[in-house]
Amino acid sequence: MKVAIKILNKKKIKAMEMDEKVRREIKILRLFMHPHIIRLYEVMDTASDIYVVMEYVKSGELFDYIVEKGRLMEDEARHFFQQIISGVEYCHRHMVVHRDLKPENILLDAKMNVKIADFGLSNVMRDGHFLKTSCGSPNYAAPEVISGKMYAGPEVDVWSCGVILYALLCGSLPFDDENIPNLFKKIKGGIYNLPSHLSPGARDLIPRMLLVDPMKRITILEVRQHPWFTVRLPRYLAVMQADHFFHLQLDADIVGEVCRLGFTREELLGSLKERHQNKATVAYYLLQDNKRRMQSAGYLTGQMEPQELCTPYTSGIMNRATNSRTPSMLHAFPAHRVVAERRWQVGIRCRAHPQHIMHEVYRTLQALNVTWKKSQPYNLKLRTEVRIRRARVASRGEGSDAMAEDMEGDSMKDADGADGNGFGGGEGAGEGTLTTHEVKLELQLYRTREGEYVVDLQLVRGEFFLFIDVCSAVLRELRI
Repeated sequence: MKVAIKILNKKKIKAMEMDEKVRREIKILRLFMHPHIIRLYEVMDTASDIYVVMEYVKSGELFDYIVEKGRLMEDEARHFFQQIISGVEYCHRHMVVHRDLKPENILLDAKMNVKIADFGLSNVMRDGHFLKTSCGSPNYAAPEVISGKMYAGPEVDVWSCGVILYALLCGSLPFDDENIPNLFKKIKGGIYNLPSHLSPGARDLIPRMLLVDPMKRITILEVRQHPWFTVRLPRYLAVMQADHFFHLQLDADIVGEVCRLGFTREELLGSLKERHQNKATVAYYLLQDNKRRMQSAGYLTGQMEPQELCTPYTSGIMNRATNSRTPSMLHAFPAHRVVAERRWQVGIRCRAHPQHIMHEVYRTLQALNVTWKKSQPYNLKLRTEVRIRRARVASRGEGSDAMAEDMEGDSMKDADGADGNGFGGGEGAGEGTLTTHEVKLELQLYRTREGEYVVDLQLVRGEFFLFIDVCSAVLRELRI
């Protein structure tokens, strides 16, 4: 079996200031197992070089394919686009935003299936935390990126996917100009032309992906549900919604082969479940990929039948999937686990006017004796000190005074009006050592797609459990 080995000289990497880029790409690819994301098998680190053993991709870049073919037929363009969206969605569900999606970073294997590569500019998303770095190629970059504005992450990948879809269907870029200021002007203004040969579905989808306002821009989930996208959607992409997808396809024959190499079954299955990278899992993935390449029936055999339904997240699709020619792969887990969708909800949500919300936030912080520094109109850096008296060792569940806490100052009161602080649940100070702990936080107010506003708190420095206590006190005091 062929593999690609990337040899990275440590001195050259350091001289080119690419240490962080290389480290980030290796870290991200170690986490990922998806049929349309380049596979990393192993990393070998020596004194002078780093050897990265990766999946071998034969057919080159999607960029070269578009240059050679020109604009693609709609079915072929949709085939590539469905796989790209599937890979990008997988990244986002694992809280990673690519930030440099373009045809040059999308590879094609021997069967003309997509492999997303080059995660060097990627970043890991954190709830309530915004990104600001200008990354990626300007022709594919979203308006908020080239403007230096804050962005959450997924919406910039949606924009780049919209540019890629345009390139697939039109053979050219929607935003192109040799003069960079003119190019930026077109991107910020959303100025481009839709050719007349595009179908009604494509003419509806592309503008929704290339909306200048990121809050109004279509999401990956909405792209997946768009009628143009769902035409002839392969079944394996229609049901690929849970991390368990790959565990459903454990191949007993390959497990047996790996065990014959000297690994125990328990070691292999445990490592696969926890996604550990070791000799056993590397052997399994190499044998698995080799078997797929040897099969003549196509990529992901038995799961490439076209999906005719227009809404990929319905029970009807699950029923069709479980009646396919390879039902054993899908019956290993309950259906709801296969199509389960993670729903993220962070912060304190409300529908009040943002000025009223911030006024109430200031009142709450003052009442809790928390100091703040305003870095942006709706972003605050917070600091507070929590005094903790550590008494005898016991659990709170026993009703003891294991940890009585008191915040610097006496402005905070318990619910009954007695002197207290609102942090922790001690019965009194008692005997013990009084220590002061600093907690630093960041508060951000942002607007959701539904028109609500969210107050989000993020720990910057300090003990996590003290952070939870501070958040609880804020939640009790805040009246929005």
